[in-house]
Amino acid sequence: MKRIHVAAAVIRGADNRILIARRADTQHQGGLWEFPGGKVEEGEGVRAALARELAEELGIQVTTARPLIKVQHDYPDKQVLLDVWEVTAFTGQPHGAEGQPLAWVTARELPNYEFPEANRPIVKAAGLASEYLITPDGLETPQLLRGIQKAIAEGTRLVQLRAPNGYDPKYRDLAVDAVGLCAGKAQLMLKGPLEWLGDFPSAGWHLTAEQLRKYASKGRPFPRERLLAASCHDAEELALAQQMGADFVTLSPVQPTQTHPDAQPLGWDQAAALIAGFNYPVFLLGGVGPEDKQRAWDIGAQGVAGIRAFWPAA
Repeated sequence: MKRIHVAAAVIRGADNRILIARRADTQHQGGLWEFPGGKVEEGEGVRAALARELAEELGIQVTTARPLIKVQHDYPDKQVLLDVWEVTAFTGQPHGAEGQPLAWVTARELPNYEFPEANRPIVKAAGLASEYLITPDGLETPQLLRGIQKAIAEGTRLVQLRAPNGYDPKYRDLAVDAVGLCAGKAQLMLKGPLEWLGDFPSAGWHLTAEQLRKYASKGRPFPRERLLAASCHDAEELALAQQMGADFVTLSPVQPTQTHPDAQPLGWDQAAALIAGFNYPVFLLGGVGPEDKQRAWDIGAQGVAGIRAFWPAA
């Protein structure tokens, strides 16, 4: 069975809301909501297909777009490759040119709508930032909290409170303060033993590779409304993250790093190959900074993650 190549768009309006369309009842997966787009024709480029489909379906002309995520999905009756782009600027007034109902919704509201199964990773990608800040170790608590506050004020929307010294009771106290700082402004990801999960219901959880290997077979430790992430370094760990139902992962190290000088870097080509076989958002980590974001997008990553390069200057 030939995989059908589809170009789809996460279209953001000026207020950052996302445009979704309802599929006709007569279509495959009819009645469900979708991200607008359509089939890439033989010999047609994805960008060109996206522009053509959005002009036909919505009456808009795309002016700014970038790759967001690629998802391969097998339905019982067809196989699809969703080549998803984020559209942040366009001309024209979007309307259902084919009679399809449209809705502008926030990323937070997306899970309230019923999408085809293949769209689940797109919903996650649409709700995630493109930079993932990991807090440095070796800072006193007031300094660390000030840094988190400053990063959020400068636009950071995804923060991991790193736990370099294992499961220290001091980390729990710090987590309470970090939850307060991030509330309503940024998504906080915590680390630590899963026994702590119930104490921080508003935070997501970022599993170490060791935890991933230990718990993957047991599936997700909490419902889908809460973000689950994992640290991955190879194809085996990516497969475990998929098995566990992780919403996104970090893949590292891409380049040599000061923190892990002995770790063998993947390099950009191998990182690209690993991402190509993985259907969920991936943040590249290790020797990368904000300036590498476009390169990360070009190879299919959600964005970039890091410590020093992302920590706000004092």
